[in-house]
Amino acid sequence: MKKADIGLIGLAVMGENLVLNMESKGFTVAVYNRTIDKVDKFIAGRGAGKNFIGCHSIAELCANLERPRKVMMLVKAGSPVDDFIEQLIPHLEAGDIIIDGGNSHFPDTIRRAKYVESKGLLYIGTGVSGGEEGALLGPSLMPGGSPAAWPAVKNIFQAVAAKVDGEPCCDWVGENGAGHFVKMVHNGIEYGDMQIICEAYQIMKELLGMTADEMHDTFAEWNKGDLDSYLIEITRDILGFKDEKGEPLVEKILDTAGQKGTGKWTAVSALDLGIPLTLIGESVFARCLSAQKDIRVKASKVLHGPEKKFTGDRKQFLSDLKDALFGAKIISYAQGYDLMGEAAKEYHWVLNNGGIALMWRGGCIIRSVFLGKIKEAFDKNPGLEHLLLDAFFKETIEKAQAGWRRVIASAFTNGVPVPCLATALTYFDGIRSERLPANLLQAQRDYFGAHTYERLDKPRGEFFHTNWTGRGGDTASTTYTV
Repeated sequence: MKKADIGLIGLAVMGENLVLNMESKGFTVAVYNRTIDKVDKFIAGRGAGKNFIGCHSIAELCANLERPRKVMMLVKAGSPVDDFIEQLIPHLEAGDIIIDGGNSHFPDTIRRAKYVESKGLLYIGTGVSGGEEGALLGPSLMPGGSPAAWPAVKNIFQAVAAKVDGEPCCDWVGENGAGHFVKMVHNGIEYGDMQIICEAYQIMKELLGMTADEMHDTFAEWNKGDLDSYLIEITRDILGFKDEKGEPLVEKILDTAGQKGTGKWTAVSALDLGIPLTLIGESVFARCLSAQKDIRVKASKVLHGPEKKFTGDRKQFLSDLKDALFGAKIISYAQGYDLMGEAAKEYHWVLNNGGIALMWRGGCIIRSVFLGKIKEAFDKNPGLEHLLLDAFFKETIEKAQAGWRRVIASAFTNGVPVPCLATALTYFDGIRSERLPANLLQAQRDYFGAHTYERLDKPRGEFFHTNWTGRGGDTASTTYTV
């Protein structure tokens, strides 16, 4: 009996669709699920008559794999991953490969890669994006881990991945946790993209008084230009969807957002690395605020803001809103790439920034035509320090800022919350400021804590302390950066 090219553990939505994708590309797949009934049901159902080998144990799964064995897990992040690694190790040999395709936190992947490699095996932690449809028709894959494992899985991964202009949305990202880190940042950008779209929706609804059908038409138009993307596309579809009464379903959905943690992980990583990831951070907090539904209902009855009243040119304002959305989107990606750049230094990864943009151009939730411009930017200048220093992004964001500012001013004046659209503009104003008021902040720190400061008229790295009150001494605290 022919052995399988790859094995998969976990026949939930993503696992089931991904193995169907693999089989459709000519690969034989051995499948296993902790609940054995799922294996039998799959083999008799969607997998009937196809090149699958149903397995009832880990030992049987491993015995049915070609060497080097390749076993992919699509299971819940956390302890289930560690549990399956321990179950797999006794049935594998040197050079065999364990692959984690779940949304694992990258420090766990770094730890697991080191552990698995210590057993003579190879390890891959790969981001898989695109949801159920992407898994079946072509996801974006972001693999990292043991470099020696990539040649053995490359043909499978790139065959099943989404394609843009014939290029697979999958390439090697880097060592140990690099793949899962890039997937984490992808999810953080996804949080930001979704929130700025939601803020645009709220402005349209509350300030302009637009109907769901009018908003549907607007997003449909926007999806034909610079904002062409999966999230704009599905927003268009959602706004046009009617319930059984012929009314917009979106308006009947409770306004409390859930989250699985990847956005929070991105924000926490940015804090750890000292990167101002303001838009993604605010998008996480926006979800947290939405979850405080009960207190918001109470507050709405006692806390009053301005009356919402729009008096301008609606057509011009919608054009401004489009600019605000595009400007904020640029900031989100710029901050995400800034974070990946700092992580590469910290963890000694060599990231292919243009390649990452290509991986995100198809198959994933944040796919958009916009990503092609990011790839072009890094192709022109692989050492690009910041996305806003690229000529295209510099010109685009400068062009967008006038309308963007009018939108923020109008939202503030009318009391419409726009945390992500506003913080993105604030970041733009901060990053383009040669001088910020941190000189006063350092003086304050030195005043109360003797934390010292540097001087403009002295070399960098030389620190000073002032006895501001005349009552203190000359002793200063150690200078450090968190």
